[in-house]
Amino acid sequence: MEEFEETYHKCPICGGTKLIYDPTRGEIICAECGYVIREREIDRGPEWRAFTPEEREKRSRVGAPITRLTPDSLSTDIDWRSKDAAGREIGLKKKIEMLRLRKWHIRARVQSSIERNLSQASIELERLGSQLGLPQYAMDRALEIYKKALETGLVRGRSIESVMAAAVYAACREKKIPRTLDEIAKYTRAGRKDVARCYRLLVRETQVKVPLPSPIDFAPRIGELLKLSTQTIKKAIEILKKAQEMGLTAGKDPAGLAAAAIYIAALLSGEVRTQKEVARAAQVTEVTVRNRYKELAKKLKIKLPIR
Repeated sequence: MEEFEETYHKCPICGGTKLIYDPTRGEIICAECGYVIREREIDRGPEWRAFTPEEREKRSRVGAPITRLTPDSLSTDIDWRSKDAAGREIGLKKKIEMLRLRKWHIRARVQSSIERNLSQASIELERLGSQLGLPQYAMDRALEIYKKALETGLVRGRSIESVMAAAVYAACREKKIPRTLDEIAKYTRAGRKDVARCYRLLVRETQVKVPLPSPIDFAPRIGELLKLSTQTIKKAIEILKKAQEMGLTAGKDPAGLAAAAIYIAALLSGEVRTQKEVARAAQVTEVTVRNRYKELAKKLKIKLPIR
């Protein structure tokens, strides 16, 4: 239909612009003079008809789109339902046959040890991505990093959970998504120490180029959690840029610096938030916020209002 609209704009006989496409006969007809502009047009749609979204979904025979999480495998499943496409009840002999087919279908999808490992890793990645609220492109990149680790033999002898958490952290760092190592480790059964060890191993052995974390990436997320205005978040980013130009951010926790800048910007704009609230949003301690904001205010010569 889109191709038809792009190709035919008016009738060659009367010049009319009201053209009708008849999917039953495969014809393009002028509504004003009745001239058949083209016949035997190919209908690229399905052979069935549906009038509601539920009916369309029920009659559709395609599976889920193939993504990096389901590579080189069938994305369809044999259902457990005991009725056929026409709604008739399936006999006992047919049910047993379908159960056997379902079992072998599942086995055929995962054959080698690498595929089984990737299957378990994909499930873990979906769980982590859901908990952390990661976008799809970050999850795809994490799976690519995990595949590199699997090909180089880094996963052998280590838990899939730890290596996948390390790959997720590396992907977040690479895509500049503000997620700390503590936050990622919190959603895994492996401890922070294991995830950090696997991350260092990934960076060293797979040659993944991970940029240094910037406190500017953390500021919008902290400001959003504290429900601050856009102007306040913008002011905090300006403070962090000045601190980077003076070399004050080197060797310091980016989340702590972002929290301190947010705290200062909130004081200057009148949207006051306590140090406890800011620390909780940034997932750092109150001592870190207090030390960093005093240091930034002193070095950048920011006059804070007296509270």
